[in-house]
Amino acid sequence: MKPARTPAAFTAPTHWSQLPWGDFYRAALEQQLTPWLGKLYGFHLLKIGNLSAEVSTEACAISHQVNIALQGETLQVKADPLHLPFAEKSVDACLLAHTLPWCPDPHRLLREVDRVLIDDGWLILSSFSPLSLLGIGKIVPFLRRRAPYNSRMFTLMRQLDWLTLLNFEVMHHGNFQVLPWHRQGGRLLSTHLPALGCMQLIVARKRTIPLTINPLKARKARTQLRPAVGATRQYRKP
Repeated sequence: MKPARTPAAFTAPTHWSQLPWGDFYRAALEQQLTPWLGKLYGFHLLKIGNLSAEVSTEACAISHQVNIALQGETLQVKADPLHLPFAEKSVDACLLAHTLPWCPDPHRLLREVDRVLIDDGWLILSSFSPLSLLGIGKIVPFLRRRAPYNSRMFTLMRQLDWLTLLNFEVMHHGNFQVLPWHRQGGRLLSTHLPALGCMQLIVARKRTIPLTINPLKARKARTQLRPAVGATRQYRKP
């Protein structure tokens, strides 16, 4: 297994239209996000990356939505996602739509997201699956240098392990869009063989375990029941 961190430089696409069938990917992702956007609440939604900025989140109840990336057109903040210019525990939800595939250090990016998220904050991740038709394209010589085949494709289980180490509770994970060139991703195949989908979605929440013991609970645990006088009787056989 190759290390997640790499010194190689990646040029992430600034629009979904720059990817072959990119509009299909975006539409399929928005459809998968629909049942989850209504569950997000709070004050601030952070959409990291240019592709995240183009994903429609109108169904989300969070009104203040900030697009952030190094460069782009529809951005409110221009900054490095590896160095988010926000205070700790100041963001209610983060959307990383295909941000990890073009990130040189995904571990660091997830740690930054974990830093700015509040307790019980939401994290939504999407990426390309290596166990799909797109993953096969990475071994084809004349395709591997083109987008999206030149992106980094991490398995779903590997990403789940990263989130587990950061103490995230995974609420949902799965694959979709089996046929990348089809607008609906091959409805029959996506229904019966979703594991072969070329796109992955993870919805998780940040959980925080307190490091200090609650003194009231500790006091109750130390309290012992005293024997009651006269609570028991002895009976003799006649």
